[in-house]
Amino acid sequence: MNDTTPPLHPMEREQLRAESTLVVTVKSSSEFHEAVTDGIEMLEQSDAVDATPTLSFTSYDDLMETLTPRVLDLIEAIRREEPPSINETARVVDRDVKNVHEELSRLAQLGIIFFEEEGQSKRPIVWFDELVINLSFDTEGGDTAAAAP
Repeated sequence: MNDTTPPLHPMEREQLRAESTLVVTVKSSSEFHEAVTDGIEMLEQSDAVDATPTLSFTSYDDLMETLTPRVLDLIEAIRREEPPSINETARVVDRDVKNVHEELSRLAQLGIIFFEEEGQSKRPIVWFDELVINLSFDTEGGDTAAAAP
């Protein structure tokens, strides 16, 4: 089981631990690019930037495929039980180690969790207390036709 997730720098881990909320949104690639560009411009002007960690998906389908009830249960179990390893995490959720490892690796790539290496074990860490899903149903195309009763 090879893990291709780059390890976080200790400073990044501490910054995440200082946060309590992860915001999840759905934005198009262009909206995401615009938000990042605006944030960079604000930093260059030394303005304050909203530092709330945010994970943006490009479609509702991607969001729903990633944050399934099973994955949310896994995240909650890690937060509640604080298992010391991937194997112990699989035991806590009563699932196959390989499947749990694959899901944890994907969650780490997305920044939802990170791993702390403790000897031969990799301990999954859920760094937030609250996951907020922010969905905007505002249409860019201006199609605001209302349904008739």
